[in-house]
Amino acid sequence: MRAVLVDDELPNLRNLEILLNQYCPTIKVVGASAGIEEAVGIIELQQPDLLFLDIQMGSKTGFDLLNLLPNKSFEVIFVTAYDHYGIQAVKFAALDYLLKPVNTDELIVAVAKAEQRIKSKLQNEQLSFLLQNLKQPESIVQKIALPQQNEIRYIAINDIARCEASNSYTFFFLANGDKLLVSKPLKEYADLLKPKGFLRTHQTHLVNPLFVKSWLKEDGGTLLMKNGDKILVSKPNRETVKVALGK
Repeated sequence: MRAVLVDDELPNLRNLEILLNQYCPTIKVVGASAGIEEAVGIIELQQPDLLFLDIQMGSKTGFDLLNLLPNKSFEVIFVTAYDHYGIQAVKFAALDYLLKPVNTDELIVAVAKAEQRIKSKLQNEQLSFLLQNLKQPESIVQKIALPQQNEIRYIAINDIARCEASNSYTFFFLANGDKLLVSKPLKEYADLLKPKGFLRTHQTHLVNPLFVKSWLKEDGGTLLMKNGDKILVSKPNRETVKVALGK
């Protein structure tokens, strides 16, 4: 797999290349750059399969670089020293990112996932989805990308009735009755969807209030969903859920 590295700090570039050479033998680094303009030329010349891209680069960002590239037929692993700048948008697009200093185990996992996704030189829909979301305020992002075994599903947030944890996986229950399994923990989606009004009712449940029919007093507190499902509300969450629902 051919890779290009982009980071405005040269020590970070050298460190990442060393880690890739040592722990990711399937990766061949064909270019590296500390500047956006130079990086565009390298990417267009080398046509890499994979781009390791710093998010914050001085007064500009890695997203600015992506917007300069008409053809995005590569996978991207974002690398950033910050866990807030742009990361929410990256998560909504189900793209991978690594925090600096790069953890070797996380790097190996991210590269393995990228290898699985690289099947053809087609436009990367996740990148297009990310860049579109970045054009609007985070508060009005309307869709989320949910990775499936053979595809990425782009789901309207208001079509998600609830989420349920299953060990380190999450089930998404949709308004149309579909049930999707995603290989990420519920906590990650609770953090993403809480600003959208979703309620963590229990350690294993996340609920969209739009689909709550009523509050039942059984078992100390249970939500009756519009489709008939009953969702337990744990004791620590009862008052928060009541207030949110106006009970």
